Amino acid sequence: MFVPLSPIEFLRRAERLYPEQVAVVDGARRFTYREYAERAHRLANALLDLGLGPGDRVAYLSYNSYPLLEGYFGVLEAGGILLPINIRLSAGDIAYILNDAAATFLLADHDFAPVVDTIWPSLQYKPAVVWLSGVPHGYRGADYDALLRQASPAGPEPSLDENSVAELFYTSGTTGRPKGVMLSHRALYLHALNFLTLLPTDEQDVQLHTIPLFHVNGWGTPQILPVVGARHVMLRRFDPGEALRLIEEERITRLYAVPTMLTMMINHPDVDQRNLESLKVVLVGGGPIAPELLRQAEETLGCRVIAGYGLSETSPVIALVAGKAGLEDLPADERIRRQASTGLPLTGVDLRVVDDSGREVAADGQAIGEIVVRSNVVMTGYWRDDEATRDAMRGGWFHTGDMAVVDGEGYVQIVDRKKDIIISGGENISSVEIENALYAHPAVLECAVIGVPDEQWGEVPLALVALKPGKSAGESDLIAHCRLTLAGFKVPRSVRFREGLPKGGTGKILKRELREPFWSGQERRVH
Repeated sequence: MFVPLSPIEFLRRAERLYPEQVAVVDGARRFTYREYAERAHRLANALLDLGLGPGDRVAYLSYNSYPLLEGYFGVLEAGGILLPINIRLSAGDIAYILNDAAATFLLADHDFAPVVDTIWPSLQYKPAVVWLSGVPHGYRGADYDALLRQASPAGPEPSLDENSVAELFYTSGTTGRPKGVMLSHRALYLHALNFLTLLPTDEQDVQLHTIPLFHVNGWGTPQILPVVGARHVMLRRFDPGEALRLIEEERITRLYAVPTMLTMMINHPDVDQRNLESLKVVLVGGGPIAPELLRQAEETLGCRVIAGYGLSETSPVIALVAGKAGLEDLPADERIRRQASTGLPLTGVDLRVVDDSGREVAADGQAIGEIVVRSNVVMTGYWRDDEATRDAMRGGWFHTGDMAVVDGEGYVQIVDRKKDIIISGGENISSVEIENALYAHPAVLECAVIGVPDEQWGEVPLALVALKPGKSAGESDLIAHCRLTLAGFKVPRSVRFREGLPKGGTGKILKRELREPFWSGQERRVH
């Protein structure tokens, strides 16, 4: 009998095979897979009792928490579409998303009551509000736990099409208003299985949720771990000291991080005081990682650190530095360089690097092209935006906007986003290459390189740098350091020092925000 491919099956499988295995740890609360599944079933039935219809959008404003993790399955079991919203967006963007998605329900942590107050008058569709951590004093709405207690614990049997939309994630809006990425049941199901072929996981694994669940499908973790009965440990919001504490106390074996998170952890004063021996692997994504940072992280954390790559539109992970023998036999510097690359495509992912005419570039590690992808994990399209969908999916390939090279072994290495390539006097300069050079300086904590206007060259590279506490370096020191490894035209023309660099909801450095003051008032941007 044909069974639709849906991640719903993963939690039900865990419920049958690992009923007494601890599934979720969230502060003092612990749930077995039997309890976790029952709570997801109750959520589904509660939503149905409140009138949820097929395909209705259920929005969340929540930190990483067990109620949001339950939503990953309960909303789908009820036939709804899960819509986790980035809690660091402006109130205006949150209102835009709720209106654009026409959300029927809004499940919110009580900390966001002021946000709900602010946006309520501008909402065209007034969603039913459910408070995840108790109804705030003076507010209307239902209490989450009370609803679950009243609902049936029996899992409903939704009639669903595996190609129907299961999740809706809005992009960060770096090039305009946020766009809703539609991910199908089938895409999420196959993404989990594709991932597990290259990075095996089992019931002994304990994963710390450092990546926000509102971001890019939580990097697939909600679906991946139940397949094998592994454990979720929730981190309400990222704090390096708290992450280190949880690694020690909960015996964490794996975690995901963006480079900024990794920098904060390995430079935290508690890092040498914590027992981190349980940690086996850290997967780094959300942007290229400098090889020097990867090396420092391996030495400090005592585990393997590898890079991965993905986007909201690809469910998300489509490449990992795993699945091909020989890394351990390489000289140390070459091994680190490979581990810091974008990696190899996952099973089920057809990934190419192509030039402007759509031809694959030479696999020589030098020719730059755009990463394009065909796969069952690619999005259905952008919500209510056919034009943007056609543009992104032209020629039957999803165009990522990421520029990369590929070497003779098939390893892909991102060199920049299209918009972050610096074109100086007709030469293409990778901001990532300059950043990698800067990160190799012992005083640099974090950095970003942007193109700024120049009358002679059109634009030139400028480095914005935050130094490690207690370390010192001047502009001339860093420029001289870059000259040791970079061609002259790639060396930053200037360096500006900051206490810290602006970051988005996942810790990624916001280059657009850094770039804007330099281009404000210009008739045109070079890009």
